[in-house]
Amino acid sequence: MAEFESGSGRETRERGNMMRGPGPGGHFVGGEKAKDFKGAVKRLFSYLGRYRLPILIVLIFAVFGTVFNVIGPKVLSRATTELFAGLSRKITGTGGIDFDKIGRILLTALLIYAVSAACNFAQQWIMSGVTQKLAFRMRREISEKIGRMPMKYFESRTIGDALSRITNDVDTLSQGMNQSIAQLITSVTTLCGVLYMMLTISPIMTLIALAILPVSAGLVALVVKFSQKYFKAQQKQLGEINGKVEEIYSGYVIVKAYNREQAALKDFKMTNEALFKSAWKSQFLSGLMMPLMTFIGNLGYVAVAVSGCVLAARGSITVGDIQAFISYVRNFTNPITQLAQVSNMMQSMAAAAERVFEFLAEKEETPDGPEAISAGRIEGDIEFRHVRFGYDESATVIRDWNYSIRKGQTVAIVGPTGAGKTTIVKLLMRFYDVDDGEIRVDGRNIKSYARGELRRNFGMVLQDTWLFKGTIKENLRYGKLDATDEEIYEAARMACADAFIRELPEGYDTEINEEASNISQGQKQLLTIARAFVANSPVLILDEATSSVDTRTEKLIQEAMKRLMRGRTCFVIAHRLSTVREADMILVMNGGDIIEQGRHEELLEKNGFYADIYNSQFEDIIA
Repeated sequence: MAEFESGSGRETRERGNMMRGPGPGGHFVGGEKAKDFKGAVKRLFSYLGRYRLPILIVLIFAVFGTVFNVIGPKVLSRATTELFAGLSRKITGTGGIDFDKIGRILLTALLIYAVSAACNFAQQWIMSGVTQKLAFRMRREISEKIGRMPMKYFESRTIGDALSRITNDVDTLSQGMNQSIAQLITSVTTLCGVLYMMLTISPIMTLIALAILPVSAGLVALVVKFSQKYFKAQQKQLGEINGKVEEIYSGYVIVKAYNREQAALKDFKMTNEALFKSAWKSQFLSGLMMPLMTFIGNLGYVAVAVSGCVLAARGSITVGDIQAFISYVRNFTNPITQLAQVSNMMQSMAAAAERVFEFLAEKEETPDGPEAISAGRIEGDIEFRHVRFGYDESATVIRDWNYSIRKGQTVAIVGPTGAGKTTIVKLLMRFYDVDDGEIRVDGRNIKSYARGELRRNFGMVLQDTWLFKGTIKENLRYGKLDATDEEIYEAARMACADAFIRELPEGYDTEINEEASNISQGQKQLLTIARAFVANSPVLILDEATSSVDTRTEKLIQEAMKRLMRGRTCFVIAHRLSTVREADMILVMNGGDIIEQGRHEELLEKNGFYADIYNSQFEDIIA
């Protein structure tokens, strides 16, 4: 019923634009930012309420793991000092190297690093479990939410947007949670711990080491300033080139048929050239980051080594302290880099959380009230009483629709595009509720029935075929899971599908691929018709159901449908008027109103709107 806009190429570009690649020095730049960062983070932590204890344990392990890791170089420095002192004693003849003491020191250092590693392993293990549970919960809630969403939501948005929320956004959120929370605590603890240890060793050397930070920050800012625009251009053009590839690949037959290969190739080359230029510049500038940082860092090490030698010569510090200090200097810049990465990850994480929560907060289909009754198997008497409806307040599609359909009647609804034909069926199945008036089924307002119970009484065959990846049997059982094999075979024979199914390599067990491209369009249409036969619903809705089959097959299907329609209420929506001539009643719609009604011959005799449409189609065939 719903007409979903695929927009495959555009959606690919949109997804490409949303995804941001690595920036200078491995940072993520140009990521999508949350509109309300504080609000998104606050709601996220509120959502994480049930995981507070595991997260608290993760933070404790992260702090302890970092503290032990920071203490390690200081302990190792004692071994270096003891080794240097032992060598001095050996040279002066006053003693030798105390290997037992050095061994105890190294054993202590090993124990400290082992405890640190165990803490890091534990916090990563717990955090991975929390984030995967979070992702599982969110995907489940989004999946459940989809079932409660009104049709209006999906008809007003692209498929790519909904898919992005359930895949990209949830993945971004879970990965960001897994990396950012523990890393944030680890980086801050490391930064504070390393700074404290450096100050305890030598305040003077600490000031010298800190002097390189403004220089490093200035160079990073300079590189990011120039590279940012190229990274943004790269991601934009990457999205465009992905879209072009998908469009050309999915429409390859059309491209070949119209001899547009060279034009498509030229268009692709232009986009590829633009991507090459922006990617080359962005990667070149990004590649400068590490050499520059290494150069500045080496200058800092030289300054620390020189100042350390001077202080050691004066007896202010030991050789082991110099070794420990250099190790701390190397570790001091890492948490700063990690904090920058965490900042970007948290922005992306907040944006993803905002989009997920925005979807979960969308207005749902009005739930069935406690007074909703089970429809059971309806008889099929349907009545429209002064029905008025518009998809929005400014555009009324159905103005004042009145009509009664008795059980077993076949009613054809015809008219130009936009007349409101499919809308009638959407209202009947309560994909939308009427703005005014009421629709009655078996004498009851359809709002009094539970939606699921009501819809179970409708079998549908749409112009746009939909089959899922699975065997033909599984697809035919979609509307009735407990259908027997004999029921499936009989339905396939009724739909004129049995012959071609048995010619397939595996017959009814043939697997249909994800795009259902291993069978023809006409065969897909036959299977959807057979699926409706299996459902055996008291009301049938056929929306251009034979539009994708040849004339001979169409005639066979129509004969089979006559047998199936006996005793059932049927709605046939058609543009090809040759398919509705046998209907008990033809309703001609235009502008949201029934302007003519009657049987085929009666409407032709009136020589009105229906006759004009019918004759124009006949003239087109003759021409």
